[in-house]
Amino acid sequence: MRIISGSHRGRQLHPPKGLIVRPTTDLAKESLFNILVSKVDFEEIAVLDLFAGTGNISLEFASRGAKDVVSVEINHRCTDFISECISEIGFERVFVVKANAFNYLKSVRRKFDVIFADPPYELKEVTHIPDLVFNQSLLNEDGWLIIEHDSSVNFREYPTFHSERQYGKVHFTLFHIDTGEDS
Repeated sequence: MRIISGSHRGRQLHPPKGLIVRPTTDLAKESLFNILVSKVDFEEIAVLDLFAGTGNISLEFASRGAKDVVSVEINHRCTDFISECISEIGFERVFVVKANAFNYLKSVRRKFDVIFADPPYELKEVTHIPDLVFNQSLLNEDGWLIIEHDSSVNFREYPTFHSERQYGKVHFTLFHIDTGEDS
C-alpha cells in the first residue's frame, strides 16, 4: 500500500498481517483521484472516509492537502494502524473515529465536501448509504459521495447518481447534487 501523490508521494505503508480488509488497489485509487482532481480543490475540502480499513484513502486525501479528514472504522486493529500512520507521517488533519459507519452517519452533525465509502463487498446495506448521506444533508453544496463496490450493486436509479467507473473488479459510483454548475 502506498501514497500515490501529494506531500508524501511514494510513501509505503505496511498494514499488519491478518487484517480482514480489502485496500483499494493503486490503479483504482489513482484513477479515482484523477477524476476528483477536476472536481474538487483538495486543499479546501473536508473528507469523510467510511469503512476506512487501513486508511489508504484517508491518507491519500491528507497527502494531497485536504483541510481535514475523518476516518471512520469499526475494527480496532485498523484504527490503531491508521493512528500509527498519522503519527508517523505527522498528519495533523486526520481524525480517527472507531465506530460503526451507519451509526456515525446517523449521528454526525457536520457536512463534508467528499464522502468516500468502501464497505465490505458482501454488505447488503451498502444501498442504504446514499439515502443516509442525502437525507441527513451531510454534503456541502457541490459535494461528492463516492462508493466503492463490486458489480453486484447498481446505483443508477438513484436521483443523485452521477456516474459509475470500473477498474478491474472495482466499481466507483459517484453521486452529486446538481447545483446547475458544470460538474
